[in-house]
Amino acid sequence: MLISLPRRRIAAALASAALGLTLLTGCSDDVSCGLDQCTVNIKRETNASVEVLGVQAKFISADENTVTLDVAGEQIQLTKGQQAVDVGGLQVSLSSVTSDAIQIEVSR
Repeated sequence: MLISLPRRRIAAALASAALGLTLLTGCSDDVSCGLDQCTVNIKRETNASVEVLGVQAKFISADENTVTLDVAGEQIQLTKGQQAVDVGGLQVSLSSVTSDAIQIEVSR
C-alpha cells in the first residue's frame, strides 16, 4: 500500500510537531501539556524542580495555602485561588497543595 506524497508530508509535519512539543515541555511524567498550557506536579522536597515550556521551576517552600517557587530565576509566592502571576514570560498559578506535592498551572 502506497501513501500519497501529501499524506506523507502531513504525517511528517505532525510527527515533528509532537516531537517539538515533547522537547519544549521537558518530557517529564510530572508535566502534562496542551498547546499553550501545562499542569505541573512538583514534589515537596528540597531542590525538586521541573522544566516546563522552556522555563525551570524549583520548589522552595510551602504551607497549607501558599507556595514559594523559583521560576526562571525569580522567586514568587503563589496562593490557592489567586490570579496567575507573570514570570519568565509565562502565567503561573497554584492549583493544589498536598503534603507530598504541589500542582501549578503554567501558560503562555
